[in-house]
Amino acid sequence: MAHHTELERKYDADADFVLPDLRNARVEVGEPATHTLQARYFDTEDLRLAARGITLRRRQGGDDAGWHLKLPAGENTKREIQLPLGDDARAVPEELARLVTAHARGRPLVPVAEVETRRVERPLLDENGRVLAKLADDTVHAHPFGRNDGEVRLMAWREIEIEAVTASDDFLAAVGDHLLGAGAREAAARSKLARTLETVPTTTRPSATGTAGGVLVTYLAKHYEEMLASDPLVRLADHDDDSVHRMRVAVRRMRSLLRTHRRMIASARAVGLDTELKWLADTLGEVRDLEVLRARFERRLADLPDADQRPTWLAGMATEEFRARDRLRAALSAPRYLAILDSVDVFLASPPLIGERAARPARRETARTVTKAWRTMLRRHAHAAGLPAGPARDAALHRARKAAKRARYTAEAAVPALGSPAKKLARRAARLQDLLGAHHDGVVAAGRLGDLARRPGTSAVEAFAMGRLAEREERDREREPRDLPAAVKKAAARKPLRALRRA
Repeated sequence: MAHHTELERKYDADADFVLPDLRNARVEVGEPATHTLQARYFDTEDLRLAARGITLRRRQGGDDAGWHLKLPAGENTKREIQLPLGDDARAVPEELARLVTAHARGRPLVPVAEVETRRVERPLLDENGRVLAKLADDTVHAHPFGRNDGEVRLMAWREIEIEAVTASDDFLAAVGDHLLGAGAREAAARSKLARTLETVPTTTRPSATGTAGGVLVTYLAKHYEEMLASDPLVRLADHDDDSVHRMRVAVRRMRSLLRTHRRMIASARAVGLDTELKWLADTLGEVRDLEVLRARFERRLADLPDADQRPTWLAGMATEEFRARDRLRAALSAPRYLAILDSVDVFLASPPLIGERAARPARRETARTVTKAWRTMLRRHAHAAGLPAGPARDAALHRARKAAKRARYTAEAAVPALGSPAKKLARRAARLQDLLGAHHDGVVAAGRLGDLARRPGTSAVEAFAMGRLAEREERDREREPRDLPAAVKKAAARKPLRALRRA
């Protein structure tokens, strides 16, 4: 399974559009090559993939014939996964179907459109003949499936694509400016499939931040979408590409808001969803913790000039992480996970908000919720700071870190309603969270090294190396982070909270 990141810009053009002379953009245009591309697109009957900008197709012709799954990865950017054509043109390969499990959820993937493209492709070259991008001039004929009125629709249009090979998005934009100047237009649809289908369901929910309940639901919806966007990448990843981290953080943000806003949610629904999201966060955390620890130990070993840079125990951690990824993939295909997704869908479609708090203006009730989370954070840190060094203090600092995280996410959720005061509080909580997190990471690392050293079969040489790393972790942990007092002082300042209540 091959995959890469695709950076491109698209433009619509009339049939009589003439490509401009791109030498004014300081680029040479190479010889054209003509291809006929035939693609069949697959989706659920209710277009769940298209609704999130995902395309799944089987394409014949051109230089990259095969099955293609394209996942949104940012502005003008997609992550493309490719498989060979194979012999079966009707069934989506299992490897690709698995990557969209969270979206399809057991619904069959069926053909939804056919698109034939006559492509004239030209390489865009720098002065040394290096290919910067490819410019594709496409004449498109499309046929959407699935209409109930028996009408056969045939559609035709022309579009221009510029896809980066080694170029930046700035280069694509500069070439695009020349196309616009010659009469092209910004593309009306984000893909050929979207244009073919014309009407695609949307997952975008209106922002409703006038009330405290609206703030809660808007934030949950935003990070639910981020969780779903990370899901295919987590299934695909075999190393630390940040996808597990992003998905875990999205889940944590959702859990934090469920807890800080629990008084305005039906209790059973809030507790049930929080419990299930905790299971998911813990499952993601098993992989993420191993990612972080292994990278940390590799950095530490690099600082020890006479240490073995790839000891057996570190290779063992890599194997453990690999197995944890397999367990995570199995969990993401389990009925329990799919039931969580269905539960969030139902929650967002009909939020179980109760009581007066949810209906109160955000400038009052959300400000109170942020203030309460903030005071909890400061109280927990003050308690931890008053304890002597040792396990009890480490545990208290960890609780303060979790409170800082909750205060941060609660303030983040309030930004659309309360503006810059909430944004400032979120930044201050994030700073405190990071500093306390560095301390906790040291505690976890030292504990892990101790566990590894006590394993049966650990050699004396390995135990000695782990002991040296553990001593360094202990020394670093005993030293209070230099910036922590200043971060606590900033967090304790009353001015931002007063500004929040006036927002």
